[in-house]
This record gives sequence, C-alpha cells and structure tokens, in this order.
Amino acid sequence: MAERGDESLVHTLKKVAAVLKQDEIPFALGGSFAVYAHGGHSSDHDVDFLIREADVERALESLVAAGFTAERPPEDWLVKVFDDGRMVDLIHRPIETPVTEETFADTVVRPVDAIHMPVLSATQLMVHKLLSFSQHYCDFARGLPLARSLREQIDWERVRKETQHSPYAEAFLVLLDRLDVVSYADATGGKGTP
Repeated sequence: MAERGDESLVHTLKKVAAVLKQDEIPFALGGSFAVYAHGGHSSDHDVDFLIREADVERALESLVAAGFTAERPPEDWLVKVFDDGRMVDLIHRPIETPVTEETFADTVVRPVDAIHMPVLSATQLMVHKLLSFSQHYCDFARGLPLARSLREQIDWERVRKETQHSPYAEAFLVLLDRLDVVSYADATGGKGTP
C-alpha cells in the first residue's frame, strides 16, 4: 500500500477492524482494500467495511468510544466514520442488497498489514463492481484493474449469473472478452462468445 500513498488509510482501516473485532461485531472488508488484500490492484482509494444493518448502532457507539467521529449521510445504505479526516464507509446495503450471514460466509480471512480479517471474495467484489454500473455511473475503467488483477480468483460463471439482469454488466463481460482478459465463454459456462 505504501506505493499508493495510502499508509494513513491503512492505519485507519486497521483501527476500525480492531474495534469491530474486539467488540465482536461481524464485518467484512470490501472495496479497493479488499482487492489489495487479494493481491490485486484497484484504482479507488477508500475504505469500505460491510456490516449488518442490525449492527450499525453498536458499531457507531464502539467506534465513537474509540475516538472516531460518526456521520449519517443522506444515503440510507451506509454510515461513515472519520479518523483525523480519513473516511471509512460502513455499508449495510451494498448494491441494494442487505448484508447478511451469507455475505459473511462469502469471505476469505486475509492479512491486511499484519491484521487478519474477513475480506469479501474476489467473485463477490466483481459482482458488486458490475452491479454498481448504471445509466448514471458506468466507468468501466474502474472495473478493469479488478478484473485483470484477480481474474484467476474469480468464478466468472457465478459473476455472469448474479449480474445477468444488468445490461451494463453484460457489456463489461463482452469488453473483457474483446480485451482478452477473460473469455466470454468462461463467464457463460461455455455457451460461446457474443
């Protein structure tokens, strides 16, 4: 992470994880630092933790007691905490889907700068990225580093199944095929290229 200039964000990430672990609040690391934890590259520079909605109040209380500042933005799917100006998102409804025990089951424990923590699977990270694309936000350049750097860890057929309702996700999968990142047939269970 040092090469990304995110050393202070890593420190904040570790502090949040330590508080959540100490207070036994279930969580999973998501977003760009989850990509990093899997050994990949991300173009984003933010800290995202997934927690259950039922745990939001307890997480905020614990983090405020540990010296963080809490904020409730207008968006109703997350809350934020700040550590000397460094922002951490605590997301309880990514891509309009509540965080559940199944979310936490789809994680891998990875070390992040010497602290082991649950990290969303590479497959789930790709699903979240693809389902974030819409008519208002469709920056494929944000998804390419993730797809390229973690392609061997991603279950592409599962990605296709879980994103098949999204024309933006389908277009991204076709782009990956045309760029020789991953075959469209791999993403469709061998059903051929478009």
